Formats: sequence, structure tokens, C-alpha cells
Amino acid sequence: MIGIIAKTSERAIVEEFFQLFKTPWEFVQEDRAYDVVVVTTDEIPEVDARLIVRYGSDAAPSDAAARIVARTRRRGVTLDYRRTRVPLYGQALTFEKSGADVLCVTDESAIAGVKVQSGGRAVLRLGYDLFQEVAFLLSAGQPVEQARVPTLDIHIAMLRDWILAAGVSLMEIPPTPAGQSFMVSLTHDIDFIGIRPHKLDHTMWGFLYRSTVGAVRGVARRRISVRQLIRTWRAVASLPFVYLGWAKDFWNPFEWYLRVEKNLPATYFLIPFKHRAGDHVSAKHAEWRATAYDIADVSDWTARLLDAGCEIGVHGIDAWHSVDNGREELRRVAQETGLARLGIRMHWLLRDENTVRVLEDSGYDYDSTAGYNETAGYRC
Repeated sequence: MIGIIAKTSERAIVEEFFQLFKTPWEFVQEDRAYDVVVVTTDEIPEVDARLIVRYGSDAAPSDAAARIVARTRRRGVTLDYRRTRVPLYGQALTFEKSGADVLCVTDESAIAGVKVQSGGRAVLRLGYDLFQEVAFLLSAGQPVEQARVPTLDIHIAMLRDWILAAGVSLMEIPPTPAGQSFMVSLTHDIDFIGIRPHKLDHTMWGFLYRSTVGAVRGVARRRISVRQLIRTWRAVASLPFVYLGWAKDFWNPFEWYLRVEKNLPATYFLIPFKHRAGDHVSAKHAEWRATAYDIADVSDWTARLLDAGCEIGVHGIDAWHSVDNGREELRRVAQETGLARLGIRMHWLLRDENTVRVLEDSGYDYDSTAGYNETAGYRC
């Protein structure tokens, strides 16, 4: 069991961190013994633990007690851990070697982590603020030049390596099935259920433009084949008959998805209310965000999706900023589907610093596949 002693402001991000590092943990409780205690406060309290891992970019009295000598402190360094470069976005403190074992160094060979023996137990001292780094990665995100570096995964791997190297075993739920190197989660954001609900609106005119002028340009630029062009023109020619109900709606996505993904259950995020563009949307033509369907219009399909083993989630409109609206959207989809547990992904990638709290207070379930949106900093 890993015990956590963290600053009050870090408690929420600690919980997010261990949603990714799936191993037993809890905030430290009195009279409990732990295999490992991770500390981000200035002082290391009296606690029964085989291993102490302390993170922090400030020198503290506990450093002197463990005979750890700080050197310099600066922002924007890069760690070198087993020849892997790990960018840090907050402050970093470096240390004198002073006979300690070195855990990691900066790209300038300054020592950023040491291991010492103190009070009859091993203490690992890292000169950066782990959970503040995690908070930055999940909220602001990395700059483009670091996009290829899986920084958060590396932070987890470093902590895991140090715990195992200290002789402490971990029980961890791996992120992939046994014997597999990766897994795929199939998800669909359903913004349209067909072209029939769109008559003489921007969606219809946009389809006609892309399927005529745009398609010809696509052939000229060799982006689509002549066969694709002919198929597109056939769809355009059938449009009046689709509106009359005499021809199949070629934009209905569900039948195609169920056919090509047979025996591969996916998560479908469905809109709770039609004709709602959403609040606090400042983008150009924000009114186009509203959809022409909602969950009530696809009741037959939701039943078929559930029978096929698929999941249903809320394709949220205003849940990103309003608890009341979030609960209303959750309630609408729950009533139409009969599901008690639902996840959410926003219709547009809108968020602010309060988004996580708002979604939690709205009552969404993050244990199902239909969870946060990773692109916006949340789990899927």
C-alpha cells in the first residue's frame, strides 16, 4: 500500500494521478503501516513506512536531517533518466552528491534526485513537485515541441522503478490486457443521425458544396478517385428522395458502425438536447454548434446498441461549466436509456479550470469506458 502525504491543494490531482498509476493507495492515516509513503509537504512526519519518497522544489529542514545538501533552484530544466529526457515545467532543485546514490540528473548533469538512509529507512529525495507537474500536464498540456514525449507516463514509470528497486512489491492493474502490448477503445461522437433533419440549413448547403465543387477539386488534386466522385454525386442526386422518405438516409451512422465493428463494442456519445448551441461559446458561428437531433430521436438505435454490448455516454453541451446543466443533461440521457451509470465527453472541447469539479458535482461516472476526454485533459 502506498500512503500519500500531500498539500491540501494537491489532493484532487493526487486522485487523478492514481487513476493512471493503478495501484493501491490512500492518504496517510494514523496508526497505519505502509510499504511506501510519498510526501510533498516540507516536513516528513513520523510514519511507519519502509520507503519514503519526498518530492519538492524547496529545500526543507527534513533535508538537513537526512544530510541532503541543496545546490541551485531554477525553472524549465530537463531530467535525464536512464537516457530518457523528461521535461519539467515548474521549479527544480538540485543537490550535492555527498555520498548519496543518484536517482536522476538534469541535462546539465546536475543531480535532481538522491537516495539516502535516514532513521533506519530509505529516503528518496526528488527536487521537483510531482503533482504540480502532473497538474500542468493534465490542464495546460505540453508545448508542441514536446508533444512526442509521454511525460506523464514517464513520471509514473520513474516512481514505479524506484519503488521496485527498493525491494517493495506493487500490485498494479496494467493499462493493457495480459499478453498484449496495446489496446484500442472505440468511441463515436454522434453529431448527426442523418441528413433528413437538415433542410436548407448550413449543414445541407455545406454537404452540397463539398459533394459538388469540393469533390471535383478533390479529383483534380488526386485526393479522391473518380469512383468516389460518382458515388458522391449519386448521394447528391438522391437527396430529394431522402427528404421525401423514399430513399435511405445515407448519413445515418449506426447501421454502418454496427456492421464494420461487429463484435467490437464501442462507446457512443449522444446529444441530450437538440437546438442548443450552449452557453459561453465565443467561437465564430457558435450557433452552428446546436444539433438537429437528441437522445429521444434515437431510442430504437440506443436499444440496438445496448443489445450489441455497446456503451452510451453523454455528449455534453453545457456540463463543462454548469453543475445544474450537467445534471440536467445526465438526467435526460439516463431517463431515455434507463442507464444508471453514464460517462461524458463534451460536444466541443470546451473547458476551464473548474471543469473537473463541475463534472464531478454533476454526478458523472468516471469508472466506465465513457469517461473524460483525453484530448481536453480527461480520461476516455
